[in-house]
Amino acid sequence: MASTDHGGGEEVIRNKQVFLNDYVSGFPEESNLYLTTSSIKLKVPEDQSGKDAVLLKNLYLSCDPFMRGRMQRDLPPDRPELSSYSLGSPIVGFGVGRVVDSRHSDFKKGDLVWGRMPGMTAYFCFFDIGSPKEGDRVYVSAASGAIGQLVGQFAKLIGCYVVGSAGSKEKVELLKTKCFPEGIDIYFENVGGKMLDAVLVNMRLHGRIAVCGMISQYNLEQPESVQNLSAVFYKQIRMEGFAVYEHYDRYSKFLDFVLPCIKEGKIVYVEDITEGLERGPAALVGLFRGRNVGKQVVKVAQE
Repeated sequence: MASTDHGGGEEVIRNKQVFLNDYVSGFPEESNLYLTTSSIKLKVPEDQSGKDAVLLKNLYLSCDPFMRGRMQRDLPPDRPELSSYSLGSPIVGFGVGRVVDSRHSDFKKGDLVWGRMPGMTAYFCFFDIGSPKEGDRVYVSAASGAIGQLVGQFAKLIGCYVVGSAGSKEKVELLKTKCFPEGIDIYFENVGGKMLDAVLVNMRLHGRIAVCGMISQYNLEQPESVQNLSAVFYKQIRMEGFAVYEHYDRYSKFLDFVLPCIKEGKIVYVEDITEGLERGPAALVGLFRGRNVGKQVVKVAQE
């Protein structure tokens, strides 16, 4: 993460960054991260080192569950976006920024740029794996989070019956007969563990489970076992995992669907905005304590 904090002169500014202090086992703590401040010039170098370079002012930074995985030691390096963070280097993720200076032909000063956000995951995981149709009974766990809130709305747009749960002692109670007296056609999995176990016995014949994540398991040194997996074969359930980085080439298809829906007010979204990069570590760690409601972002600059 990085932000710009104007001070001094027009060319040199203070630059804040969040570093990983040590690799994490169990639940991450704010003490696993630390903030540093350095100085940078607001100019792309004129020599060869600045060829095709772009300098950005970060406006918003995204806090996402995959970042917890990268806090582990010795992850395979074959996919840089999923490899271990380097100690002594800034942690990285997605965000929204404005071009301050550029020597790249595709970007000019003032342009807005952004990394891909969770909407793509919600869209392709739900429609590709869930294969929804009108009248399907859909259950979404972590339904108040960045992805879950969109999946629920996508399902309602095509005429599905939708139930969502959020982190509470009562969440498994939603699976009782008062919500799904005839069972579940599609389960959008964000939680794992006991929640997945409870869902499996409530799935309908030929049900589909789209596995987006299992946030209840990320910080356990010994992950919980799943007892009801036999339901997969005797109910002929399709259960499949999803990785959004295999679908980046389909970004335009996602935009074609979601942008008209947003403009027409058919899709709304909730953001949980934390002000200031210095509060970034608390915001990121809070994802795994259930503190956020909606998409967790850090606002690092005012415009």
